[in-house]
Amino acid sequence: MTRELRSARYGAVLTFVLAGLMVGTMTVRIPALTDKLGLSEAMVGTILLVWGLGALVTMQSMRRVMARVGSRTLLRAGGPLTALGLLGVALAPDLPLLLVAVALFGMAFGTVDVAMNAQGSAVEQAYGRPLMNGMHAGWCVGAISAGGLGSLAIAAGLPFTVNVALIALVSLPVMVLLGRTYLPEPPAAGTARQGRRRMPPIVYLLGTIMFFAFMVEGTVADWNGLYLRDELGAPEAVAALGYPVFEVGMLVARLTGDRLRVRFGVRGMLTVSGVATAGFFAVVLLAPSALVAVSAMFFVGLGVATISPLTLSLAGTATDTPGPAIAQAGAMGYAGLLLGPVVIGFLSDATSLRTALGVGVLLGVLIALAGRLLPRREPAAELGSLPAREAVEAAA
Repeated sequence: MTRELRSARYGAVLTFVLAGLMVGTMTVRIPALTDKLGLSEAMVGTILLVWGLGALVTMQSMRRVMARVGSRTLLRAGGPLTALGLLGVALAPDLPLLLVAVALFGMAFGTVDVAMNAQGSAVEQAYGRPLMNGMHAGWCVGAISAGGLGSLAIAAGLPFTVNVALIALVSLPVMVLLGRTYLPEPPAAGTARQGRRRMPPIVYLLGTIMFFAFMVEGTVADWNGLYLRDELGAPEAVAALGYPVFEVGMLVARLTGDRLRVRFGVRGMLTVSGVATAGFFAVVLLAPSALVAVSAMFFVGLGVATISPLTLSLAGTATDTPGPAIAQAGAMGYAGLLLGPVVIGFLSDATSLRTALGVGVLLGVLIALAGRLLPRREPAAELGSLPAREAVEAAA
């Protein structure tokens, strides 16, 4: 194994960490942002929607770009631009400029999200064994770190601008340095047409599964605290624990997911993950107390955590070049992250929040059923024979 390959793996993992740190920092300090600019809850929702749409627009356009330039070039540009976008969010003095900064931040992040998963797929194929879950664990580390650092910043009395700007200014040079570690992706025949032509059906199936999984993640992130407080009567401090506990469960699952994939395969893991997600989400909704519900959130995170890394990894082996397929599946999945909380909001208005959150149980069942449609033999079983290894050897 070459030093370049080890550096590429560490660089990919650190890219996931920094992406989670930057996005998590903005999310954690939203209350301080509302105080800074006097924003209403409706305006906060608008800001998050603008950020998400910016990311989604970029993701949708990545198929052709990835086919032409590859993940290394995009990460070298998108990583620093994401840090600069976050700096713009920190420094925005009013709502109009904040919306512009948030849109740019979202667009830059959309580039990084697709490219870092494509880079992870290239590294995984060069290693010849599953690694994607471990890389996504880096995102969890970054998100959890954002929460911890945000809490420290609040305790120290740092305002939104200082806290977010510091994270951006630290991330910027690190992203530039990481650009040296990324692997080149081997050119494939017909790359000019790769971004335009229709993907194999399995890519759309994987994108659908990820859509379901991201709907679950978005639902938990945006509605879990409100459910614990309003439906189960939890104090604010206890209600705030639900999402961090969920993230810890995701981190544990992703740290062990690659080894489990070797043993059970993607098809088996997705089936079990879907059943576990549905079952433990049901426990959350039927819980007699907030403590039981918070504990169950750990297992919901454990169940849903490996779904997006597994689907992205398998999508990366569906064509000669991983980037366009990952861009397609990723854009479909990310749409679920945006749509999930909105669906829950409308359903809760029509029924109740507890009833609306039953969608999470249904999504787990759909993941399990869709997982059974995947082929028993996955292309990733032959990772070591894929062209990415040749590209690494050529670069070395």
